[in-house]
Amino acid sequence: MRKKDMTGSIKNTMKLVLPSLSVNESMARAAVAAFCSQLDPASTELADIKCAVSEAVTNCTVHAYRDRVGLIYITVSLSSDGYAKIEIRDRGCGIEDVKQALQPLYTTDAESERSGLGFTVMESFCDKVKVRSKMGVGTTVTLIKRFGGRKTDA
Repeated sequence: MRKKDMTGSIKNTMKLVLPSLSVNESMARAAVAAFCSQLDPASTELADIKCAVSEAVTNCTVHAYRDRVGLIYITVSLSSDGYAKIEIRDRGCGIEDVKQALQPLYTTDAESERSGLGFTVMESFCDKVKVRSKMGVGTTVTLIKRFGGRKTDA
């Protein structure tokens, strides 16, 4: 973990692998929230992280694997100074232009009812969001949340 992401030592880590089925989105959000509860967050902070995780997992299900089922890899690391680092990774199709995908209202599926606000929602509920992607290889979304209300130095 880089210093600017989390300053304290890692006190606990969880890994979870789930098929990219829409029914597993609730499992992912519940598991991450339960694990993060070790940091004694406020209920609103837990709600924030649940929403951000839901958006990231839904992106894997809807966009990364499109018409097939793949695996979603979730890693959560908790630091001694109250930070949670949540990585949600897929081995799907990848994002052609990450900068464009991060723009509010951008969607690759204009025919659907998708709003194109997934990354915007994640950014509004986390202190930091990082997206790395490679076409044909997959995408990793990293969410950083400081429980206790202090923002990261990004």
